[in-house]
Amino acid sequence: MTRLNELRDNPGASKKRVRVGRGIGSGVGKTGGRGQKGQTSRSGVAINGFEGGQMPLHMRMPKRGFNPHNPKKWNQLRIDRIQAYIDSGKLDVKGVVDADALVNAGVIRRKLDGVRLIGSSGFTAKKVSFKVDYATKGALAAIEAAGGKVDMPKTEETADA
Repeated sequence: MTRLNELRDNPGASKKRVRVGRGIGSGVGKTGGRGQKGQTSRSGVAINGFEGGQMPLHMRMPKRGFNPHNPKKWNQLRIDRIQAYIDSGKLDVKGVVDADALVNAGVIRRKLDGVRLIGSSGFTAKKVSFKVDYATKGALAAIEAAGGKVDMPKTEETADA
């Protein structure tokens, strides 16, 4: 049995750090492996993407698609997760289930830009009325099959759903 004062790392488990600038015999003395003069021999160098005046790789690569400057942040909720909150009694379904009701029940932390219902199975609650910003076709079908209804604002995005 080993004693506490005999505990050691396995051989080769830890490596001593290189102490640069400690004489010519060390192999990394004087300039410490930084070469001579210039920007990179000094501290505080930040030229990660710089290629010496040549057009950097990230600027040479083609750009694809469109990234909006102010994208919407949605609360995406699976309908089976909502069902779990209904079954546990945390979510009251007597009124309309909207963003405020979901925050009060602890299903979502904050409203963000709206709520989107996703998923296509696992929802069995009867006569639940939702007021959300978006719902997938599968989520709509599952909720309506259980006898509930979904109220969404009419927009181009939800018109085809």
